[in-house]
Amino acid sequence: MSFFSDDSEQAQAWDQVNNAPHKAELSHELLAAAASYEAAKAYEKHVADNGEPDSHATRNELLATFAGGFIDRIVETKGLDFIDKEKAQYHAKKQLEAQF
Repeated sequence: MSFFSDDSEQAQAWDQVNNAPHKAELSHELLAAAASYEAAKAYEKHVADNGEPDSHATRNELLATFAGGFIDRIVETKGLDFIDKEKAQYHAKKQLEAQF
């Protein structure tokens, strides 16, 4: 079960964000797409290891946690600001809601 294919917009964004130099100018939309991809991959691994979550709400919490962790890591390593972080989290949440 794959939510985003390896050639999806989100997968390409993930690759671009992870390979960007330190303090790169990354748009919050690009970061959100990459976070959505990372969250979907982490969720797939979680389901493979632990089975499906008990509820839709639990699944959404897991996805938000996985996306948030990725965004936090990129914000810290790439030197982005609070506004970029908040916008990225908002857009990642919207992308994940649309996908799931």
